[in-house]
Amino acid sequence: MRVRTTVGIALTAVAALLATACTAADQGSSPDPAEATKYIPGTLRVLASSELADMKPVLEQVEKDTGIKVRPTYMGTLDAVDLLTEWRTKGSYDAVWLSSNDYLRLRPDAAKEVVSETPVMSSPVAIGVRNETVRKLGWKPETVTWSDIERAVADGKLTYGMTDPSRSNSGFSTLVSVASGLSQAQSALTDADVARATPRLKEFFAGQKLTSGSSGWLAAAYDRRGDVDALLNYESVLKGKKGLTVIRPRDGVVTADYPLSSLASTSKEVRDDVRRLGEALRTPDIQRLITEKTLRRPVVASVPPAAGLDTTRRRELPFPGTRSVADGLLDAYENELRRPSRTVYVLDTSGSMEGDRLARLKSSLTELTGDFRDREEVTLMPFGSTVKSVRTHVVQPDDPRTGLDGIRADTEELSASGDTAIYTSLQKAYEHLGGADRDTFTSIVLMTDGENTEGASPADFDAFYGRLPAAEQRIPVFPILFGDSDKGELEHIADLTGGRLFDARQGSLDGAFEEIRGYQ
Repeated sequence: MRVRTTVGIALTAVAALLATACTAADQGSSPDPAEATKYIPGTLRVLASSELADMKPVLEQVEKDTGIKVRPTYMGTLDAVDLLTEWRTKGSYDAVWLSSNDYLRLRPDAAKEVVSETPVMSSPVAIGVRNETVRKLGWKPETVTWSDIERAVADGKLTYGMTDPSRSNSGFSTLVSVASGLSQAQSALTDADVARATPRLKEFFAGQKLTSGSSGWLAAAYDRRGDVDALLNYESVLKGKKGLTVIRPRDGVVTADYPLSSLASTSKEVRDDVRRLGEALRTPDIQRLITEKTLRRPVVASVPPAAGLDTTRRRELPFPGTRSVADGLLDAYENELRRPSRTVYVLDTSGSMEGDRLARLKSSLTELTGDFRDREEVTLMPFGSTVKSVRTHVVQPDDPRTGLDGIRADTEELSASGDTAIYTSLQKAYEHLGGADRDTFTSIVLMTDGENTEGASPADFDAFYGRLPAAEQRIPVFPILFGDSDKGELEHIADLTGGRLFDARQGSLDGAFEEIRGYQ
């Protein structure tokens, strides 16, 4: 089972996220290493789910009201649970603020690190469907069920995007909601429920056209493409987008309750500050600010939800009761239910990569093979002055080892020589993917340690990209900033193609490759 609940790969992603984490106070710079290892009275270092970045104005108001300053480090909820489990948090964090502690409770080593929980707000899983699609389907939002959504997908009338369940709690909560609804489970999901629902789940996930490691990029990709009918995410995310009818399926959903949690490793002084922060976040004035600014629901009964939030009661679906069910559901999604991935890794092996840089690239790619999924197609395209080779491997479900061993062998053979032909190599990658299979999540990963010095120019590549068929223009490039590469150059490539730039200069190359997995 290659589902991403194992330790080794998760730790490299966490390392990168820690190294590049931004705070609400400094808006993007890395935390001071000295401050990261000591408690400052009145300042709480909080390990927070990435979607809580939108709480900045709320936290600023809390600081004015109470004097308590929050310095969050943002990462995916499941990554944060891995950190609690394997690295411990003693001396680095004062509190944890995740979208939900449900998955954490399935991990005993992580659960024992948490000694209190204060729910701050809530947001249920929902589906946001284009208004015109709702009209075509003849749906009445208050009556739609998960079975209705599955039938629309099976009939070819609905496509959607959602975040990666192995990295994002919104994605995992969606996966649990869909599996519960389609299996008609009357209580917490069991292995038998998942097995019973698998044929319908396959039909359901055939409609997934977009995947992402973050809600922000997912929304941007949805807007860019224009050919996807819906998004699955938290209600608060969907309500912020125009042109969508937000539907909470009638047969139930999983809801995030955003608990602020104290850590067992902290002192009474720290826990008192965490308690004061939790109390401040639950005051009526702050609860009103939360629902107005973030479109999440207040947890204080006297405060009404923001205008436009449906107050109709819906069944709350239970979270899986055991880790084996949760991991089995994730494994089924990764290796059987979702569309397979198809990726070209365009790898700079020019002369400047000689030595430590090439060794780091080989180590990162070798480590990454443990995360490749069944049915995944991986192409290695090393380049210098020209593309040196094009080697493709498929991870076959009945013989995954052959494909993975082939990737490792090709990785070990990489050698450094030549200049740096970034744009010529990217053109070759698009040509290799020509006529991209629409039943795959297709992307290009570009890793370079320098500026373009050979072959096609940026203008040449822009013109080439502009001539591509619409289907091929939907293939994003995810560049990795490494060594002496030009940030502006790589940002332009990401913006042009609808990808995202990942920075391995602040963190680790391993972490950058791993973080991209959420987008493949």
